[in-house]
Amino acid sequence: MSTPSFSSFPPSFASFPDLDPGPSRNTLDRTRNENSTDAREKDRIVKKDKNRRGSKKLRDQSRKDKKHRTAKHDFEPVLPRQHGHTWKGVSIPDDEKIKAEEDRRLAQSDIQESQWDSPPVFISDRKGDQLNVTYGGIHAGNVPKYHIVDRGRSILGLDGDWAIYRRGKGIEINIGRRHKQPALTDSSVTTLLAAPPSRRIIGSGDSYKHEEVDGFLRLPSDRGHKAAEDYRSVTRQQEHLDSDSQSSASDDDSSGDESETPILTSHQLSFKTLEQQLAANPSSVETWLSLVRHSLSNIPVTSKNATKARAEITLAILTRARAAHPHNRSSRTLFLKYLRAGEEVWHESKIKAEWEEALKLGGIEIWMEWLEWRIRTAAGGVDTSVTDATRVLSALGSSERREIDKLRVVWRVAVAFQQAGYYERATALFQAQAELTFEVPQSLYGLPLELQVESLEEFWESEVPRAGEPGAKGWGDWISRGRPDISGSPLKAVPQMDVDIQSKDPYVQWHYDESRADRTSRVPASADTMSESDPYATVLLSDIKALLLPLRTEGAKNAFRLIWLSVLGFHIPGLAETLSQGSWDDRWSFTYLCSFSRLDSIFPATAGKRQLMADSHAGTLIGREREFSSAFGPIKEWSCNALGPLEWVGQEKWRMWAAVDLQGIDQDFVRAVFKQLRCGREDYEWDVYALAFEAALNIKSALKLSRTFLSTARDSLPHWATHARLERLREHVDDARKIYQTVLVASRHSPSQPFVGQLWWDWAEMEWLSGDQNAALRVIQHSVNIEGAGGMMVLRVKRALDDTISCAHEQWKDREGWIKLRALIELLTSSAQDGALTIFDSQPSVNESSGPRESTMVASLMLLYNHSVMLRSPTPPAVLRDRLQIAVDTYPDNSLVFGMFLEAEKGHGIWGRVRAQLGQSTADGGPKEKSISRRIAEVWVAGWEKGRWQSEIERTRSGLTAAAESERTTGSAILWRIILEFEVRVGELQRAKKLLYRAVNECPLAKDLYMMAFGPLRSVFSARELDGFVDIMAERGIRMRKGVDEYIERMTDGDESGSDSEDLDGSEDEIEHEARQRRLLMPY
Repeated sequence: MSTPSFSSFPPSFASFPDLDPGPSRNTLDRTRNENSTDAREKDRIVKKDKNRRGSKKLRDQSRKDKKHRTAKHDFEPVLPRQHGHTWKGVSIPDDEKIKAEEDRRLAQSDIQESQWDSPPVFISDRKGDQLNVTYGGIHAGNVPKYHIVDRGRSILGLDGDWAIYRRGKGIEINIGRRHKQPALTDSSVTTLLAAPPSRRIIGSGDSYKHEEVDGFLRLPSDRGHKAAEDYRSVTRQQEHLDSDSQSSASDDDSSGDESETPILTSHQLSFKTLEQQLAANPSSVETWLSLVRHSLSNIPVTSKNATKARAEITLAILTRARAAHPHNRSSRTLFLKYLRAGEEVWHESKIKAEWEEALKLGGIEIWMEWLEWRIRTAAGGVDTSVTDATRVLSALGSSERREIDKLRVVWRVAVAFQQAGYYERATALFQAQAELTFEVPQSLYGLPLELQVESLEEFWESEVPRAGEPGAKGWGDWISRGRPDISGSPLKAVPQMDVDIQSKDPYVQWHYDESRADRTSRVPASADTMSESDPYATVLLSDIKALLLPLRTEGAKNAFRLIWLSVLGFHIPGLAETLSQGSWDDRWSFTYLCSFSRLDSIFPATAGKRQLMADSHAGTLIGREREFSSAFGPIKEWSCNALGPLEWVGQEKWRMWAAVDLQGIDQDFVRAVFKQLRCGREDYEWDVYALAFEAALNIKSALKLSRTFLSTARDSLPHWATHARLERLREHVDDARKIYQTVLVASRHSPSQPFVGQLWWDWAEMEWLSGDQNAALRVIQHSVNIEGAGGMMVLRVKRALDDTISCAHEQWKDREGWIKLRALIELLTSSAQDGALTIFDSQPSVNESSGPRESTMVASLMLLYNHSVMLRSPTPPAVLRDRLQIAVDTYPDNSLVFGMFLEAEKGHGIWGRVRAQLGQSTADGGPKEKSISRRIAEVWVAGWEKGRWQSEIERTRSGLTAAAESERTTGSAILWRIILEFEVRVGELQRAKKLLYRAVNECPLAKDLYMMAFGPLRSVFSARELDGFVDIMAERGIRMRKGVDEYIERMTDGDESGSDSEDLDGSEDEIEHEARQRRLLMPY
């Protein structure tokens, strides 16, 4: 078949643009010649480029195209004058111009393709100039000049459609050059996010489209051929068609019904689910609380009138809850939440009436919350708090089982004394209680409390050294010696407050002296040295005798001693939780967190500095290694005895008390308390705390004191265990081994004897951590008195340890020691860690409180931590990380578990799982209730990685804001001190000023909060505002040792006398005089 000619087809060039006709024939000819010349020149360029490439095929194709165009031009007729002509009613454009345009486009496309083969713009010199290392940089003359392409809007390596837009301090990369992409803060985006959904995706009932067979989905295959259809296929096909038509009809009906029903959001669906649960079980307190949290999740705490709106919603739901079931009316949890919400909207008279109604339910938790409310709202100061506490003590009765509850009340009032500035009264309260509990004269045993207090008052007024003071012998010794007069004994003097000459501001001077006196003057002064300006330094027994208790049980006496240590500044982990399970006493009892040394350890030293994340060496950027501080921070909280006072973890030997924890504590007073409150030579629990205190200061003095205890208690196993731990603490392993061999091997003890299991575990752990696994195995063999070697010996040891664990033990710590021995031998004799963990998990926890369970979990984690981190034994990281994840979720307040969790997450993208723990929301949308220790630990975590503090400021602020709004921590003076300290350290003084007004409203008796206006926030407060603070402090009964007016008058008199002397000399210049006047008027 021959190729048809162009003349056999009607011309069709409609795809090309129509060119306007020229004005004359000359113009047409000139244009035609120019176009032909341009075409020939472009053809020459294209041909040359193709020849350079050496493509014979392209040359042949170009030659064919050229011949084709030549033949085409030879057969074309001469065009008339006009630009085009008509042939059979069809307009034919000028194809000379069309050809020229086609050649021009072809040439441009070839030139663009050839640009990739052009010489490179730059050459990579892989060798480099060695002189750069010598001189530390490249030569200035070798730096090429450059110009920003497209004014800096183009991006190297991306298509030209992408452009850069600068917004604020950052940049945005968008497609196109016309409009910027909307930001998250734009109104359009906010409206789009707030819009309810218009459609809802409903998943089908089947999980998969295809049927699952043996855990696999069978994939369709096209390899096989369909079998020949028989006569039954027609019937089957008809049945399938009928079923399909019916299913489609049902789908249409269901879709129609679905379109008619209103579409519910996820929030509304959750509401519906909770309402259904309440309809089925209206007495479920937890479901009602979930409904409250879910209802409040839609109201941001920062919105206008949010506090009142949230309180009204809470009241409406809880009123309905109390009416739904009789059991709900007696629920203390619902009643307390109902009262806290009512404080925001009710009148004062209604609040009092509701509290009186709540007090009829009884219970220590109701009374403690009522006392907390009275301390927060009463206008009479600490005297009103004493009256209210007296009412609570009388309501609790005189039974011995209520002694612990009464101690909680006394503890709360003592903390209120300290927060209001009455440190001497808090100390005097515990001194009097100690004399009444441990130093009662023989002649007064069994008498009523009133008669004992009358005799104690005589001893108090005699100015004899009391409990905790040097040289104190006790009330009973004073009575037995016939009430001698010791007027010649040295008297305590009230320390004089010195003026800080470095500052000329009277308010700053007053703040400095007042704060220093509060830290140093905590022991009450004698009556002879009473100062007229500060009468509260001397405390009479009549000021505190209403709070004295008759303590008879051993548990109450031990709790009193530990509470006094806590008031003195020692933190006893788990003490508040031990006295009352699930209480919120940590809001006010963790006063150690407000000490200056503790605040410095919570916040990083470089809080206001930005650390460089990369260095430049010889023109090359080198990223810095990520640096972390110790994973075990300054917050120490766990259940009681989960980690003993002389037990530690990690290379730094992180334990309960260290030297930094004892800063600002009167060491002589504490030593006297430990000595005078010791109850005999078998009081090993108190002796362990005394030795832990001495070990934090000096390990040698602790060993000396331990030998003193052992001299009177040579058969005491706990004292020997403590002495061996002290030897291990100073890394004298051989001395500790001698103690274990003498106590355990030389004289055999029954496995069920107290402290035997703990001693065997301490010995085996020491050998194991020293790196001698064989010695550890031998110790475990000796513990069950089995000798030999080989696998049979290991099986016998395991069987004997299982039998010992199942025996009855007086203390759960002894049983825990045998469990750890059983897990250790499993870890040493097998290659996997799962077997050792199974030993812990398989232990029954029937009738056990949360303390032993938490202690067992900590023991298993420390075993894994020492095995993988300390000894660096091959361990899959997931084993420790997964168990730590479970432990952190189960015991969120345990800082020991949290520290190991951080250590395990180091190097694994820590801000993944760690941030999940730092979240603020729960599954039902409400805020997550966290304790004070957990909130402050999250603040410390923000500065755990060095150089990351600046990027974590906003997250930390949001966490503290959530804590301030949380019902659990909103009234805590400790939390507000941390919030204000945080804002001061990040430089947000104006924000701190606004928060300070709110803080003093929530905690009206917290003196430390008021003092921040005179110290760190002095630059943002005027003198008039500070005077207002002084008036409020005086009105609320907060103790001020000296008035601010004295400092202002002293400063004014000094300036006036100086100016008078200068006027007499006549040597003062006019400019200096004006500057002095300006300083006098500042900051008005």
